[in-house]
Amino acid sequence: MPKNQTFVMVPGAWLGGWAWKRVVPLLEHDGNAVYPLTLTGMGDRVHLASPQVGLETAIHDVINAIVYEDLEDVVLVGHSFAGKVVAAVADRIPERLGSLLFLDAYRPAKVRMPQGDFSAEGWQTLGDGWRVPLTEDIVASIGKDLTGADREWMLSKVTPWLMRYVADPVTLSEKFDSVKKAYIFCTGGGDPVEEILKTKLDGPHKVLESGHWPMITMPAQLAQATLELAQNLSNL
Repeated sequence: MPKNQTFVMVPGAWLGGWAWKRVVPLLEHDGNAVYPLTLTGMGDRVHLASPQVGLETAIHDVINAIVYEDLEDVVLVGHSFAGKVVAAVADRIPERLGSLLFLDAYRPAKVRMPQGDFSAEGWQTLGDGWRVPLTEDIVASIGKDLTGADREWMLSKVTPWLMRYVADPVTLSEKFDSVKKAYIFCTGGGDPVEEILKTKLDGPHKVLESGHWPMITMPAQLAQATLELAQNLSNL
């Protein structure tokens, strides 16, 4: 019988803990514990947004949630840019984690130099210098399956992505290398999934035929993939 898992869910750009609303009950169904987080300055914590809030704040958001909730053997899920957030958390408190799951996310390399600065991609041109709004062009590009009521619901809740979340790099030590990892890729999320799968991945993976936000458009399929990968990793 599969063991119960503890999931900590970290949302990506423009999202808050609300984005996991449809996935949480599906993951909890068999007795798992699920903690959907909101990073400082996003979602219901948008009132804390400022030009000074950066990646270090986000890292501590996650570490403190794990430590203060007394969580152990955590399956830490990072969506989109939060791949660098969860990687940094794993590097700092690997003893608290069972595994990392990168959901259509930035995947840090096993190097000892700063990485994950996305500012060269031109995000700063979209906002006011410290915030980046979610534009119609972005949704059309990576969220073609986000339509109708789903689209209205998501767009009613998104908040600007903080520029320091975009630009602040992360530097990882050897401790990151030792944490077990798995991956979920979305075929419509903007990354060249077929090319990525030709490379050697450091762990098992699943592919969803979805855009970048499967927690909204395909929650059942995402929950199933998450549970299967978590169980796979727990057996390693």
